[in-house]
Amino acid sequence: MGRRHFGTDGVRGRVGEWPITPEFVLKLGWAAGKVLGGGEGGKVLIGKDTRISGYLFESALEAGLTAAGVHTRMLGPMPTPGIAYLTRTLHADAGIVISASHNPHHDNGIKFFSSSGQKLPDAVEAKIEAMIEQPMDSVSSERLGKVRRLEDARGRYIEFCKATIPSRMNFQGLKIVVDCAHGATYHIAPDVFEELGAEVVAIGVQPDGLNINDGCGATAPEAVRAAVLEHGADLGIALDGDGDRLIMVDHRGCIRDGDDILYVLACSRCRSGEMIGEVVGTLMTNLGLELALRAQGVGLYRVKVGDRHIMEHLVDEGWLLGGEPSGHIICLDRTTTGDGIVSALQVLAEMRETGQSLAKLCEGVEKFPQVLVNVKLGECPAAVILESSAVNAALAEAERRMMNGEGRVLLRPSGTEPLMRVMVEGRDPELVREMADSIADEVCGVCGGGH
Repeated sequence: MGRRHFGTDGVRGRVGEWPITPEFVLKLGWAAGKVLGGGEGGKVLIGKDTRISGYLFESALEAGLTAAGVHTRMLGPMPTPGIAYLTRTLHADAGIVISASHNPHHDNGIKFFSSSGQKLPDAVEAKIEAMIEQPMDSVSSERLGKVRRLEDARGRYIEFCKATIPSRMNFQGLKIVVDCAHGATYHIAPDVFEELGAEVVAIGVQPDGLNINDGCGATAPEAVRAAVLEHGADLGIALDGDGDRLIMVDHRGCIRDGDDILYVLACSRCRSGEMIGEVVGTLMTNLGLELALRAQGVGLYRVKVGDRHIMEHLVDEGWLLGGEPSGHIICLDRTTTGDGIVSALQVLAEMRETGQSLAKLCEGVEKFPQVLVNVKLGECPAAVILESSAVNAALAEAERRMMNGEGRVLLRPSGTEPLMRVMVEGRDPELVREMADSIADEVCGVCGGGH
């Protein structure tokens, strides 16, 4: 059976619209209990971010799992990577995250971790989808699952994060702005850095259920940039709503994205002799990072956009480091999934080990101008765009003018939103913008959308 409901990162959509409805999530919880729950008496963890709809879907999942005879441990607000960690260390059969990550509050989603703390392979998601199509039933009352809240989830995860850097290390003397996007890290990230000795200016730590990712966090790093400059901080850390993405800002106010962070971490691993294999990026990874890594003797291997594809290749090859420009960084030598707090700690550790600022550590990367245009698809299928002769002619013209090893052109549908993404990259910023707009205009002509 194909993946009808699962996208690139679980099931996601607008709250109240299928499949992000109470009745579907109830059935999803039951189906996941049947497939992932280890049979009756198994154990599944549920955590969430700070969206107001999290209460609704938490209850629906709990009911579905209970009907399947699976015991549930409720974590409350907890970063996605924290749920992955606890799933593994508590020897649960699975972990469930209620979050739409970097999306606005009106969206929500459900994603899963296996017992090893990693995202599910396609084949397992297909089994859950097949189970959803079956009539829902319930075990007898004496076999129903039981529910208990895990009171020390926050403390366990904080200690794990701190343990990913050398025990002798502290960050005394550093002033850090930490933007938690009013999301799941609001009661965790500031404490991690404070307990390690840093002076922390915390912003985005007053969630009200509606303000998650709203003008703050990794998707709006201008907020942390302004705070860094206002407070004279050494750097800024911007996390997204569920804590799996990281964008940083250096002391001069320069925003450092996932490509910059990957470069710093790759250089760190090379310096310490821990680097294994190549760095895994995506089709969106800047060509400047590829050239900078090559200068360090490290290759870059590109996969399709999405952290699941990065993870799959890292595991297949036995490599350690990968990520996306959006700030989803995977350090498999430290944890099992993308983790914004852990990634930030690795950068801070390299600053301490080398005595250099974040700005200095990033000097080896010269980014190519890159323009990304999002075109709203509306009801138009992505396949219609990709097969359009006018769109393909615009792509061919852009490739002719941008190539020769100094540019890239990419057209792809978003995996999480009804958008077609146009990306053009090259040395000449004016030509890059011209080509991106030209392709986007042709896409708009086909789908009737805007950009």
